[in-house]
Amino acid sequence: MILKEGSMTIAFPKPDQAVVARRRDIIEGLGRLVASEALIVSEDERRAFETDGLTAYRQMPLAVVLPSTTQEVSAIMRFCNDQGVKVVPRGAGTSLCGGAIPQADAIVLGVAKMNQVLDVSFEGRTARVQAGITNLGISQAVAHENFFYAPDPSSQLACTIAGNIAMNSGGAHCLKYGVTTNNLLGVTLVMLDGTVVEIGGEHLDAAGYDILGLVCGSEGQLGVVTEAVVRILRAAEGARPALFGFEKAEDAGACVAAIIGAGIIPVALEYMDKPAIQICEAFAHAGYPLDVEAMLIVEVEGSDQEIDDMLRRIVAISEPFKPKTMKVSQSEAESAAIWKGRKSAFGATGRVADYICMDGTIPTGQLPYVLNRIDEIVKSYGLGVANVFHAGDGNLHPLVMFNTNVPGEMEKAEKAGEDILKLCVEVGGCLTGEHGVGIEKRDLMTYQFNPVDLEQQMRVRGVFDPGWLLNPAKVFPLEGRFAA
Repeated sequence: MILKEGSMTIAFPKPDQAVVARRRDIIEGLGRLVASEALIVSEDERRAFETDGLTAYRQMPLAVVLPSTTQEVSAIMRFCNDQGVKVVPRGAGTSLCGGAIPQADAIVLGVAKMNQVLDVSFEGRTARVQAGITNLGISQAVAHENFFYAPDPSSQLACTIAGNIAMNSGGAHCLKYGVTTNNLLGVTLVMLDGTVVEIGGEHLDAAGYDILGLVCGSEGQLGVVTEAVVRILRAAEGARPALFGFEKAEDAGACVAAIIGAGIIPVALEYMDKPAIQICEAFAHAGYPLDVEAMLIVEVEGSDQEIDDMLRRIVAISEPFKPKTMKVSQSEAESAAIWKGRKSAFGATGRVADYICMDGTIPTGQLPYVLNRIDEIVKSYGLGVANVFHAGDGNLHPLVMFNTNVPGEMEKAEKAGEDILKLCVEVGGCLTGEHGVGIEKRDLMTYQFNPVDLEQQMRVRGVFDPGWLLNPAKVFPLEGRFAA
């Protein structure tokens, strides 16, 4: 192709005819398996699927297919396996580690249309749902009987149970109720060759190897989950959050360690530093104290007597750390405002800066030291940081802030993020708590795992997907022996 513009002639290479023909054949094959409206092939429509929550990276997929049933997923997977087509499973695309970013020679298989509650057993305290239902959608479906689904990521309004299972997501209340794996009883999994298998079920534990534990957190590399059986819980009689503001960040971190060390398990124990407090207060008007360096949100639940007793104990534990502010919610409106601020942290930060959200875990006793080091690390790159995270279980979410319009700042932010994650490993933690590895932390896996560890993990993956067609180029370093 030759384009003439003024006196300048620009020559473009002709598209590789073999590539064009292969894409046409793949699209025609998929078109025989699903309705026309479930197959997205135009460039404009595919663009909506070129990235996920890690928006700094993007790649247009070959095509996007949105099945409505497990049978359609099975047919699509069988076709892709036979044709050697790469498949990137996708829920709502809220992944913050690039877990749903496609490749140019891959299709995106989205489960968003599969969003129904299939069955609920209040006596058995279980719900069977399609994997495309939102996290919050499960709680809304059972709320009329005073039940709820416990894991509650900040993106719970949008994120799907499929993505939660892929990344083993948690949330603010995971300190008491656990993360996805602690609330997942079974899945319907479609293997790469189209085989449909049922793993686990509507009971506490299944006989044999713990394949369910292997699938949860596997980041879409072992199969596509189309249905899930989850645990639902009876809601507590009541719940009440309290705010504690501290003049020193180290005091807030030490207070967290003291609360957990005393054997008290609040339903939530969240940390916010001064930049995060100011950002969230400007957005949510939650009544956060603006004259402190750090703040804890501590929520307890139970009967009124239990709540009062636990809050008294927590206040007593906090006193040696000299909180400047203590405020206990006095109404449902105040409680909602407190949580609106926390749940809005990522979006509110996006109003004032570009940022990279890190996700590492550490032993809670290391919080004061790690918070100091995070501040030192980020300042050494000339950047800012807002810390907001699940302090009770040591799951950190530093938001490294930068300006994408300033050349080199994004690269500095990435380097600062790498140093923070390495710090987490150095103090006895790990690279990820709930966001997953994806492409963001892929090349750091060698920092936490030795070659033997990685080879064993890749061998397990290879049993399910010998050709490495499922969610390729994720989790394992590209130079990995089995990652070719």
